Amino acid sequence: MMQNERIKLVRVTTVPMSLSVLLTGQMRFISESGFDVLMVSADGPEIPLVVEREGCEHRVVQMTRSITPLSDLYSLYLLVRLFKEQRPHIVHSHTPKAGLLGMIAGRLAGVPICIHTVAGIPALARKGAFRRLLLSIESLTYFFAHRVFPNSMVLMSIISKEGLCDIAKLSVIGYGSSNGIDTGHFSRSESIAEEAKVVREKYHISSDALVLCFVGRIVSDKGINELVRVFSRLKSLDGRLVLLLVGATETDLDPLEDETIELLKHCPGIVLTGFQSDVRPFMCASDIFVFPSHREGFPNVVMQAACMELPIIATDINGCNEIVSHGESGLLVKVSDEEMLFDAISELVKDTERRLDMGSKAREGVVGRYERSYVQNQILQEYRRLLEENSFHR
Repeated sequence: MMQNERIKLVRVTTVPMSLSVLLTGQMRFISESGFDVLMVSADGPEIPLVVEREGCEHRVVQMTRSITPLSDLYSLYLLVRLFKEQRPHIVHSHTPKAGLLGMIAGRLAGVPICIHTVAGIPALARKGAFRRLLLSIESLTYFFAHRVFPNSMVLMSIISKEGLCDIAKLSVIGYGSSNGIDTGHFSRSESIAEEAKVVREKYHISSDALVLCFVGRIVSDKGINELVRVFSRLKSLDGRLVLLLVGATETDLDPLEDETIELLKHCPGIVLTGFQSDVRPFMCASDIFVFPSHREGFPNVVMQAACMELPIIATDINGCNEIVSHGESGLLVKVSDEEMLFDAISELVKDTERRLDMGSKAREGVVGRYERSYVQNQILQEYRRLLEENSFHR
């Protein structure tokens, strides 16, 4: 390699939303550190914003999030052709489909370093033959990757325990997380407090209301069915309660149960806000963050809520149980256990002092371990280490 040649890096995600939300600022940081960065994903409305914000080129390669063999083969062909054209030194993929296709294409195109970040394993929430199929696909992704970065310690342990990957390929960047969090951005301020007042006014939330907040996709896998049923019970006991559901409702891959849909329509106190580009005012307008997800990698929204000084009730799953210290910064409950969820919410609803203390400790824990600049620097150092191992010197 010529002395002044810049290292070429391709970052691949299935949809541009992942580049926009999960990896905010990371491509710009890597580019400003001396790399030529190309972003790749399926088409989507987020692309112009991502290109402007990250200052990097983007190429569209159509990919689906579901299992579509013929479409997937065509996407694989397009990725191989793109990689041979670009001749990157590193391909780094995120999300299941982009990981599978990106790692196979990288190897077929002769890319020297193929990296996949694991931010959750969909198979863990499935059963039977479909679970085995998804685990086989996951294992195939890891087989073709040179390095695999689970974004939490617990997730790495699960991958190892399931025998999905050669242990020598596995490592966690820093303390976990795919991108860390901008703790300065996610903090309470006078301007955010004013925006929070606007939120409460817009949705007719009274000054004495006690607000529960969820941020994420409104789908079954996020525990929305359980949360809505539990809230319906709680609302009948305490009329002050409000549930803010902040996120897009998806009806194709993981729809809600019919009972849940009816409750969303008729249960008083439930507010569906739709997708919000800035969740800080909604968190600031809330008293408790509730996140009963069935599976996660390292959930950004839980870190965001912690930085916004909210006590957190979350399921005891990988990622969540590394961010939330049970009994200190929040409460952890079993997946799909509605009684535990009911009791945990009831416990914090009744104790204002404890809520405030937990919220303060939640922020301290995130600031100390998951600051974005630290995580991004750790990723950069890992790139440089792998380049040195492969005799690419900068």
